[in-house]
Parts: sequence; structure tokens; C-alpha cells
Amino acid sequence: MEKKTIIVPHDFSPVADNALKHAINTATITGASVYVLHVVSKEKEIAEAEAKLKEILAGFQTDVALIPAVRIGNIFDDIGDFASEVHAELIFMGTHGQHGWQYITGSHALKVITHSSVPFIVVQEKEIKSSGYDDIVVPLDLNKETKQKLAYVANIATYFKSRVHVITPDESDEFLRHQVNANIQFAVKFFQERGIEVTTKIAPSNGFDKETVKHAVSLDADLIAIMNLNRNNMLGVITASHEQYIITNDAQIPTLIVNPVESKYGQSVLFS
Repeated sequence: MEKKTIIVPHDFSPVADNALKHAINTATITGASVYVLHVVSKEKEIAEAEAKLKEILAGFQTDVALIPAVRIGNIFDDIGDFASEVHAELIFMGTHGQHGWQYITGSHALKVITHSSVPFIVVQEKEIKSSGYDDIVVPLDLNKETKQKLAYVANIATYFKSRVHVITPDESDEFLRHQVNANIQFAVKFFQERGIEVTTKIAPSNGFDKETVKHAVSLDADLIAIMNLNRNNMLGVITASHEQYIITNDAQIPTLIVNPVESKYGQSVLFS
């Protein structure tokens, strides 16, 4: 099998260091190498960036291979392009919330994610537990693409021996309620067939994004898994503003965010 690779875009901030800690924890379990990427705008900035990256990586004591990389370009295009070049399976990215560093704020994070076919785990300042991601919350709405993330969640849950908590919106319309129930049954069967412990909850559809975070907080969850439906959202509860709310949630729970792909469930060497 091809060597697994993870990317961490690094802007020389503490939150990027935290993203790297999450990546190292995951790489330790999955056997992946970690590319630590900094993007500069001009060639004359390369040498200084390389020196800074080298200094940062020297501070991490780990057996995981940490590979520094500096590119000329912009974060919106070049993180995704670099991920394609090195066949990355997963990108860990720190975000500074709604406001903060001029590049990777919550709204900028969504633009970066939309350009890449690789799934992201977006982290804030909350550090990863030594045991990793023990509890994962999975909101399921009525978008047909929303089931695609289940394969990624199942494989992360297998690596970390996680519990999965499915949350769906309550619907008053009988037809939509039937669809919600079908989604719940599909998800439960999907996880149980893979030996993963799963719970379910139906929450009010009004403010479903906030209900999702509230549920995650009540469980002391370590990860929330959502789809990035930013590009072609026609129906459903999680829109761009809701995605941004979740990835910048006040509880600072990391968010796995997956772009829809053509295949039924999504695919990846690491998560296959």
C-alpha cells in the first residue's frame, strides 16, 4: 500500500501547533507521515519560512516523520494542490475562529476546504486527548450527500475505537420524517456492521447546527463530522453559515469536514 500522508498547513501560530499535535496523534496510530506546509507570496520569503518551520518541528519529540514544505502561492489554491501532489489522505488545519489571523479564520477555512477533495479536520485551541477521538458526533440531514461522511467516520472510529453519536433533525412533515428515520436506520446498520458503538438522537430542526454542538458538548465529544455542502446546497439544514458555526464552535470541538464526491460513500487510501 502507498505510504499514508497527512498535511498540516502551518501559519506559525499556536493553533497551527495544536493542529500538528492532532495530526501527530493520528499519524502515530495510522502510520502516516506528516507534511507541514507553509505558503508564502514571494520567493524571497522562502528561506525565512523554511528556517521557522525547521525550528518549530524541532520542538516536537515524536517518531512520526515530520516533513517541512514551503510553497509560493496562496492558501486557497495551494493547500489543495499540494494535497493532490503528495496524495494526502487528511488535512489538519487550525482556525482562529470568526476573527483572528488574516488567513485561516473560520470563513477562510471553508474556502480552503472547498478547493480540496481531501477531508479536513479543523481544530481550534482545544488539545487532543492522549486517547484521540473517543466520541464522534455525526449530524445527518436530508442532503443525499450527507451519508458519504459515514465511511470516513467509521474508519476514524475504528482506528481510535470511538463511539459514534448520530443526531438528526426532527421533521413534522410525514414524508420527511420517514426519510429521517430511514437515514437513522441506515447509519446505525452501517456502524454496527463495523463493530462500532452507536447512539441516536432526534433534535429540533430549527437551529439544528446549534443543537448539534449542544449535543456534542453534553457528550464531551472529541469530533463533529459534517459535509461541506457550500458549493451546491439546494436542500438541507447545514448551509455555509451553519458549517462555519460548527467549525468555529465555542466549545472548540474539532470538526471533520468532507467534500461531496461522485462515488457513493467517498474513498481514501487511509480511510478505506
